[in-house]
Amino acid sequence: MRASVVRVGNSKGIRIPKAVLEELGSPLCLDMRVQGGALVLTPPRQPRQGWAEAAREAAPGLEPLPASPPTDWDEAEWTW
Repeated sequence: MRASVVRVGNSKGIRIPKAVLEELGSPLCLDMRVQGGALVLTPPRQPRQGWAEAAREAAPGLEPLPASPPTDWDEAEWTW
């Protein structure tokens, strides 16, 4: 697919076809980098995307730590 470089104010830009944006999940912004002489646009990753799966794979069968038992400070000083 070929796109033309067009003037946008004092800058230059390209128009991304609707079908391409839909294939990427219709992002409102894209990460842009130059790699090996090519312009690469990718949808941004969500914060902590994939962390839960990676943790399950890294330590299968482990459960989260239980809550710690209350302390004297918890009982006497803390109010809700």
